[in-house]
Amino acid sequence: MDNFQIETAQNVRIQQNVASLGDRLLAYLVDALIIIAYELMMLFVMVALLETIQNETWLLLLVFGLPPFLYHLLFEIFWNGRSLGKAALKIRVVKIDGSTPSFSAYIIRWLLRFIDITLCSGSIAVVTILLNGKGQRLGDLAAKTTVISEKEQISLHQTLLVDLPENYQPEYPQVRVFSDREIQQIKQMYRKAKFDSNHAVILSLSKRIAEVMEVEPKERPLAFVEKVITDYNFYTQQ
Repeated sequence: MDNFQIETAQNVRIQQNVASLGDRLLAYLVDALIIIAYELMMLFVMVALLETIQNETWLLLLVFGLPPFLYHLLFEIFWNGRSLGKAALKIRVVKIDGSTPSFSAYIIRWLLRFIDITLCSGSIAVVTILLNGKGQRLGDLAAKTTVISEKEQISLHQTLLVDLPENYQPEYPQVRVFSDREIQQIKQMYRKAKFDSNHAVILSLSKRIAEVMEVEPKERPLAFVEKVITDYNFYTQQ
């Protein structure tokens, strides 16, 4: 997933996660299915009322044409940059600086939608998004907007976090020689060996950790490995 940084007026840097092309295509399909479902529902209603609306062409155009025509514009304006499809995929339209787009920005990207999506079956939009690097199709470039993903990004470091007791006192500052990935591997090996009651693996793991850290363990192997993992969390959370 592409991302880019913005800087707020308070000089705070914020990382924006650009919505992937796959998410945007899926959101488009969801919206298309919703519009088709609406049209079919209205068709059944109109057929049932056929005798009373035979000469009401304007009503047919209003019912079948206007909602699909304004669907994306109205949803994005009144639902914080989201259509139903975008909401389902947890993506939304924002200004390139991360703020909420203005009414005119929504209008601009909606009008250009007919060029880069409707008239060209989305081919121009796809190419522009792939080449741009900030998730922008023609409408976004003109309106200075983009589409971001609001899905929670879970990093490797977050998978290492454990609850630390209040006033926890670490024992081994040497744990900082390990990387997040190495601690993650240690944690996985430790948990599996503990679950399998494989004391030989825990003993070997404890010896190897002690060698790398150049320390003499003060605890038994099981407690030492657990202490190392907890100490690592303590130092990396500071």
